[in-house]
Amino acid sequence: MLEVSGIDVAYGDVRVLHGMSLTVKEGEIVALVGANAAGKSTTINTISGMLRATSGSIQFRRQRIDHLPPYEIVARGLVQVPEGRRLFPYMTVLENLDLGAYSPEARQQRTKSLDTVFDLLPILKDRQGQLAGSLSGGEQQMLAIGRGLMARPRLLMLDEPSVGLAPLMVKQILETVKDVNAHGTTVLLVEQNVQHSLRLAHRGYVLENGRIVLGGNSADLLTNPHLKKAYLGM
Repeated sequence: MLEVSGIDVAYGDVRVLHGMSLTVKEGEIVALVGANAAGKSTTINTISGMLRATSGSIQFRRQRIDHLPPYEIVARGLVQVPEGRRLFPYMTVLENLDLGAYSPEARQQRTKSLDTVFDLLPILKDRQGQLAGSLSGGEQQMLAIGRGLMARPRLLMLDEPSVGLAPLMVKQILETVKDVNAHGTTVLLVEQNVQHSLRLAHRGYVLENGRIVLGGNSADLLTNPHLKKAYLGM
């Protein structure tokens, strides 16, 4: 479904990604993990079209998208839930959800999408008239995921959904990601929380200093000596 092939990305003269490659197959949850400043958000922002690679290519559903603006990438079914949630705090939960359904196809399916979001995330139905800024951190993250789902993604990319959340809420958010995938949406999960995200994912990649250093089945990665020493303190 998604194929990132040898992309280099730089901020000015500073190169952040070095020949970065990964694939996501339809129906999978794939985790991209690594320490802070490893290049994870740069990767997802480049896939979304907010940054441009200086070399390499990105294909989504067998078509190149690395030359497209972000709104066209979203219209093709590739949707990002950004780090930090980026909600509109003085708008209601329902108004924030509606903003996710801005493409013509998504607007046509708005009622159906809203029903799906409320089934997956019933707390949003209960809070739909409440201002987004008054929600707890975990509820805001659920709203950000719900807004992404309103765009009717084929592939949903989540950038650090567990950041700043209590452990119990992290578990709930990751269960939500699992439910989203079970309902037919492919997921690329970008996370610092290595253990939790790899336990959830089918496959994973480990990014260090802008380079993929490990990749494969999640169960195998969790037993890898380098990963256990560097990220799990074992």
